[in-house]
Amino acid sequence: MIGKKVFLRPLELNDVQTLYVFENDVEVWAVSDTVMPYSSFALEQYVMEATRTDIYGSKQLRLVVCDCANGKAVGFIDLFNFSPRDFRAEVGVLIERNSRNKGYAGEALELLIDYAFNTLHVHQLACTLTAENTISRRLFEKAGFVHTSTRKEWFFRNNKWEDELVYQLLK
Repeated sequence: MIGKKVFLRPLELNDVQTLYVFENDVEVWAVSDTVMPYSSFALEQYVMEATRTDIYGSKQLRLVVCDCANGKAVGFIDLFNFSPRDFRAEVGVLIERNSRNKGYAGEALELLIDYAFNTLHVHQLACTLTAENTISRRLFEKAGFVHTSTRKEWFFRNNKWEDELVYQLLK
């Protein structure tokens, strides 16, 4: 999957160190369910398993977002909770701090949407995010996702309750 700014590729064993940095960033934990650090060994096992199974077996797909100009990994984009029976999946995207606001996330999301709809034949994609995550809200809205529901006081972050927003994109 190749765009003008980014291309998406599968995980490789040499991505373990990059994953280690992303997965152990405490700021990222606020937008995920992570509550403890991952070891390099655990991430190596994850990558090895991801390269052995496909999305139909694991129900998830993590792709590396790479800069077309230099091939450098700048982030990750995921399909997860994939349900081939119900033709749906959830989406998550994370771009490293120094590569944000350069259009990488938007183009990666466009490429993933095309892949999900036209190759995997999903009918809908969904994402969840906190109401205060305005940057992600704009990203998904620009890609055509529509806010469909709110879970009140779903997350407890920084000593306060935050609502969770559900966004969906139908084919």
